[in-house]
Amino acid sequence: MPSPSPHSRPVKILLVEDHDMVAEAICLALERSPDLQVVARAASVASALTDATRCEPDVVLMDRRLPDGDGVSAIADLRALVPDGRVLILAGEASGSVAVRVAEAGGAGLILKARGLSELEDAVRRVAAGEMVFSQDVLGDVLGRLSGRTQGVGANLTPREREALALLGEGHTTAEISDQLGVALNTVRNHVQRVLEKLGARSQLEAVTIARREGLLR
Repeated sequence: MPSPSPHSRPVKILLVEDHDMVAEAICLALERSPDLQVVARAASVASALTDATRCEPDVVLMDRRLPDGDGVSAIADLRALVPDGRVLILAGEASGSVAVRVAEAGGAGLILKARGLSELEDAVRRVAAGEMVFSQDVLGDVLGRLSGRTQGVGANLTPREREALALLGEGHTTAEISDQLGVALNTVRNHVQRVLEKLGARSQLEAVTIARREGLLR
């Protein structure tokens, strides 16, 4: 039996998911409950921002990876458009650093797709009620960071990884970084891959963007 919604009306949900079959399955699961209502579907960050203004959802359920950007990076813009709305990130996989980014951006939580639709329904209700909801896989990282017990994003980069990141920030290719650092190309690729993993980035450009936001690059 679904837990009762604190709203006198159904919780209005904006679903942001670019894969049609996944979006359809989520819609069907959410709308089988009378206290949940998907009021709009978007397939990109740009569409989500437009729909958020139009629909004023209670919860934005947003995929992390979208064709025109990272869902986590869109949290601040969504909250500015809908101050009373909550943003719940839906991810295929996530590291602790990504979950921390969600929390620090003002997101209401992150739940993994593998957790199943029933858990997703519960997460949406809890987020609408004002809770923060993170999958158990990453909850410890979020709690640790928010309570000040863990270091910031990028704090665990090695000196060599920081050098590689700095050169990426200057626009150098991996081949150029290899020449400048005097190490093999495969070694540079390994450094860059670890930088991406530690920053929770999916591309070199996103890694540089995160690094600048976190003060790791000038």
